Amino acid sequence: MDTRWEGLRAEVRAAIDDLASSGREAGVQVAAYLDGVAIVSEQAGLADTATGRPMTADTPVHAVSTGKGLTATVVHVLAEQGRLDYDLPLAAVWPEFARHGKDGITLRHVLTHTAGLPALPADITPEDFTDWTRMCELLADARPLWAPGDRLAYHAWTWGWLLGEVVRRVTDTPVSRVLAEEVAGPLGVDRELFLGVPEADLPRLARLEDAGLSALMTWAGANLPHFDAVAPPAVRPDTVIGSRPDVLRADVPSVGTMSARAVARMYAALLGPVDGVRLISAERMRDVSAPAVRAQEWVFGQESTFGLGYAVEDDGSFGTAGSGGSLAFAYPELGLTVAAVRNRLGAGDGDPMEQLRTLVRDRVAEATGHRD
Repeated sequence: MDTRWEGLRAEVRAAIDDLASSGREAGVQVAAYLDGVAIVSEQAGLADTATGRPMTADTPVHAVSTGKGLTATVVHVLAEQGRLDYDLPLAAVWPEFARHGKDGITLRHVLTHTAGLPALPADITPEDFTDWTRMCELLADARPLWAPGDRLAYHAWTWGWLLGEVVRRVTDTPVSRVLAEEVAGPLGVDRELFLGVPEADLPRLARLEDAGLSALMTWAGANLPHFDAVAPPAVRPDTVIGSRPDVLRADVPSVGTMSARAVARMYAALLGPVDGVRLISAERMRDVSAPAVRAQEWVFGQESTFGLGYAVEDDGSFGTAGSGGSLAFAYPELGLTVAAVRNRLGAGDGDPMEQLRTLVRDRVAEATGHRD
């Protein structure tokens, strides 16, 4: 690894060692790539506090909505291959989806969370999530809450099946296998980057612990009027559903399981070549990472900005973050990607993963002359 960044690695290592040794975290991974080359890959603590199994660089961690970046990337790789178009109506490849006036909903609407289909039935269960056909039938028969493009609403769960079924119809392949064959495999991270996790890999996963995430979900259900519509009580994105082997094995493409180094490598291959592998063209990268919609968001009530499948942040980055503290982002102007994951999912704890992302970004910006 490039010796010029040993100081940064030491700083990251000290920070995460302190988080783990103090008991604030169980296990943590942090990784970064610069211009297609790994500059940080650090981990600390335990993947499983019950057994003492250590967190290693290749330990996959269920990282909730950070997984949306994996599914979005699959869509863009297929678009790069000419197999998908962002203005494709879903009903063109999924005829049943046209019911109730949904024939005008396009891939672009779904990617930007403006499809008008954020809600799930109130009685939905984790068992339903493991039945791909059932979930797609529910969405095909759903009535949109408004016309496509009219409103920004975070499609917390529905987003994944909407995109994943289009991918399946076009490729005749489950989206998790497309990820493995078109993204993770070429990048050499097929055992660290998952949508549906293969049965054989389940024992390798970090064991999730709750450190305030469940309480936050309860608060959100009581205080945000639309939260339970998008994440009904039985399927809140917390450590309970994220620890179920049946859900982990299933394709639920709004969430994913990954190591920090694998997802940082994936984002690096969006920006440019990584060991000869480039996932999309520079022109497409600019298109998918540019702000596509900025508006008051329906679920959380905050102004939000999305590109095509990724959140776009004010610091020029694009990527995704997950409930309880995981993230993966790319900084096109810096040529930098940063990912951080943890297995003790918290809230109201100062967001240490975000602090680590900021630390890496700032040090790289200072060293490369991009600091304002």
